[in-house]
Amino acid sequence: METVKLVHPDPLVERRRWGIMAILSLSLFLVVVDNLIINVAIPTLARELGATTSGLQWIVDAYALVFAGLLLACGGLGDRFGRLRVMQIGMVLFGVFSAWAAFRNSTGELIAARGLMGIGAALVFPGTLAIVIDVFRDPVERAKAIGVWSAVSGAAVAFGPVTGGFLLEHFWWGSVFLINVPIVIVALVLQWRFVPESRDPNAEQLDWPGFALSISFVGLLVYTIIEGPHRGWTSTPTLAGFIGAAVFCALFIARERSATHPLLDVSVFRNMRVTAATSAIFIAFFSLFGFTFLITQYFQFVRGYDPLESGLHTLPFAIGAGITAPIAARLALRFGPRRVIPVGLLFMGVAQIWASTFEVDTAYVGSVMASMVLMASGLSLVTSPASESVMGSLPREMAGVGSAINDTGREVGGTLGVAIIGSIFASTYGPRIVDLLNPLELPEAAVSSAKESVGAAFAVAEQVGEPSLAATIRVAAGTSFLDGFQAACITVGIVALFGSLLALRFLPSKGSGSVHHQESGLEHGSAH
Repeated sequence: METVKLVHPDPLVERRRWGIMAILSLSLFLVVVDNLIINVAIPTLARELGATTSGLQWIVDAYALVFAGLLLACGGLGDRFGRLRVMQIGMVLFGVFSAWAAFRNSTGELIAARGLMGIGAALVFPGTLAIVIDVFRDPVERAKAIGVWSAVSGAAVAFGPVTGGFLLEHFWWGSVFLINVPIVIVALVLQWRFVPESRDPNAEQLDWPGFALSISFVGLLVYTIIEGPHRGWTSTPTLAGFIGAAVFCALFIARERSATHPLLDVSVFRNMRVTAATSAIFIAFFSLFGFTFLITQYFQFVRGYDPLESGLHTLPFAIGAGITAPIAARLALRFGPRRVIPVGLLFMGVAQIWASTFEVDTAYVGSVMASMVLMASGLSLVTSPASESVMGSLPREMAGVGSAINDTGREVGGTLGVAIIGSIFASTYGPRIVDLLNPLELPEAAVSSAKESVGAAFAVAEQVGEPSLAATIRVAAGTSFLDGFQAACITVGIVALFGSLLALRFLPSKGSGSVHHQESGLEHGSAH
């Protein structure tokens, strides 16, 4: 029996579908890059703004936290009011707040600006994948398009540090935000001209209580984890934070189960294809963001690279992701996600544990480069098949919510990755450098400052007049950093290996349960 190829009902959209994919990729690249472009600027911000390790975590996580917390709501807004319309509003907000962030002069102001940028990103991100699903109706082409979408995400992970390094080499740190503005303008014009509108005709009113509870749960959990090393893991505020986060999580689930029109239909997680794939995405981005938060500091503080050199040394990640992502989509179609996703998480776990062996003089062309390529390949083997598993399990009219579930797994995983891995690092680094500096009889204020961040420790070394003492402090800072780095990498590697076993156990062997191939009554806008 001959298979009929499914096409978009608008012939113009069908002809332009790969051009539309390119425009959406530009928007996607922009918001993903901003998740990680800041990492290469961390040492600069530590010096120029006097940011502590906790402050640096918040500069990175404020964006990801707001981004993650709003994704479900923004996916629903796109389904209700039009995905293109919501995405364009997000692009405008992203551009405005990027320009504002570029001229902040304190840690607190920069954290606030990053959080506001996260609002714009959350409005943009779900629409990119939801419109891809709407435009590409044929299952095979849809899998290829999701492979491209995943490849762009993976490439953005690596090009963020490279772009940030180039800008820091030639301009002031605010340029890493100001660069967004012209790209936003170009993307807005292209979206308006070529990208079709789509929405869910059956969408209902937004679940505001569910929205508030989801923000409260994620926000309190991340805040408690980031502040844990400084307040003490067994202190009353920390324990109260974890208990409060658990309560908000339980209330959110109860609300979504009872709501007539829930923000997140938790019943979709009865489908193990959705649950296992979302969990795999969560673990992959937990590993990725936790690692990238520290690796740029390793390159700059321990190996002495400048920001541009540091960014360029992450390029193997882009190469690995770019090569593997399209292949991963085909492998998943041929062998099923159960045979592909666990291998990806296994690669990431092995790469992380490999990274835990890095020393000051570890050969870059060798262990460092190989571990990054392995990690990027693992990420691509997870994201493309897992995204297809989530999106292919839901009806087309739920594309916005399906995209938001997929994207929320990425962002919550990444946010907790920075929070938890950064906190494990801080819990190891702080006591270690205090032990190494105490015999040097430095002023208490200097030791306390060095404990707050590795950047502050190097600043203390620069302020010491005696060269031999300064060199001793730098060695102590590097040694303490590596101790924290190694503890963090081992932890995240174990999490990825555990995720590999879970994916192998719970993912269906083939793409059963997909209802995505069925045609629905989705409203289709035409190209402008």
